[in-house]
Amino acid sequence: MTGVTTIPVDKETRDRLKTFGLKGETYDDIINRLMEQVEYEEFMERQYRRLEEKDKFIPLDEI
Repeated sequence: MTGVTTIPVDKETRDRLKTFGLKGETYDDIINRLMEQVEYEEFMERQYRRLEEKDKFIPLDEI
């Protein structure tokens, strides 16, 4: 890794972050995976909103 930095967090935050980790993952791996997941979910939400704005969209629970 180049350009490594230190980000101070509470021990409770660090311990909580550990619980999201998979075997062999670094904190950097965990944080990046979580950010990618959030970005994907936000992208999907934007897509659903775009669909809802169109007249042809009918939610599955209304079919």
